Amino acid sequence: MKIGLIGLGIMGKPMAKNILKHGYDLTVADINKEAVAEVAAAGAKSAENGREIAKLCDVILTMLPNSPHVKTVVLGEGGVIETVKPGSTFIDMSSINPIASKEIAGELAKKGVKMLDAPVSGGEPKAIDGTLSIMVGGEREVFEQFKPLLETMGTSIVLCGSIGAGNTTKLANQVIVAVNIAAVGEAFMLAKKTGVDPQLVFEAIKGGLAGSTVMNAKAPMMMAADYKPGFKIDLHIKDLTNALDAGHTVGAPLPLSAAVMEMLQTLKADGCGQEDHSALVKYYEKITGITIAD
Repeated sequence: MKIGLIGLGIMGKPMAKNILKHGYDLTVADINKEAVAEVAAAGAKSAENGREIAKLCDVILTMLPNSPHVKTVVLGEGGVIETVKPGSTFIDMSSINPIASKEIAGELAKKGVKMLDAPVSGGEPKAIDGTLSIMVGGEREVFEQFKPLLETMGTSIVLCGSIGAGNTTKLANQVIVAVNIAAVGEAFMLAKKTGVDPQLVFEAIKGGLAGSTVMNAKAPMMMAADYKPGFKIDLHIKDLTNALDAGHTVGAPLPLSAAVMEMLQTLKADGCGQEDHSALVKYYEKITGITIAD
């Protein structure tokens, strides 16, 4: 089985390396030629674009920023659809609008190509160590066939329903993460303003009901003012945009998501778009004029 992966960013590059570690034949493509060279040095072959990847490979994966990028790579000029072979499989691991997933799947089906939408959660650290959570939409038979490939990149791999269900699940995940991070920043600012050390608050509550994987990962970053991105504010804006669009389409109310979106947009306007989403705490620091970090 020959695998192709298009997209070697923060997530795609370590995912590619984990595929290689498990002995798969992998060809990669990206506009960032340095990233391509790095993964090629780890054992991958390289290609110029989606058209070339589809010509060479039986299974095509994408890990791209958003719906327009996936549509361009798959359906646009020089895209996968130009040379993809009937019987091939397309697995989109990007986080995009589930409506776009269904549109892409419909076009590929005309070519005799099966599709899974399989977005991931866990950020760069879990991409590096191969312990991502992968939420999948598609046919069960296709899912079972390619689950071993997905297991090279993740440890929690769940079929959530038909095409689009993976991205719907990812949007739900991103809503929970965004609101959780905002709540952590808000609570720590409350502690700081009342003269209580946020670090001690964190130690006291992390083992209780308020404890979460999100708080364990992001609270230390807030208190160290370390916003090196594992997942950028700009990307979370993209995900919440997709969530709000999907919510408006189906009539699902998302008032908390909308509130956090405004906070993220404020930070983006302040030049923080490339920082980790834990920098949400900066919204509270901007309002109060004090910082969480000592």
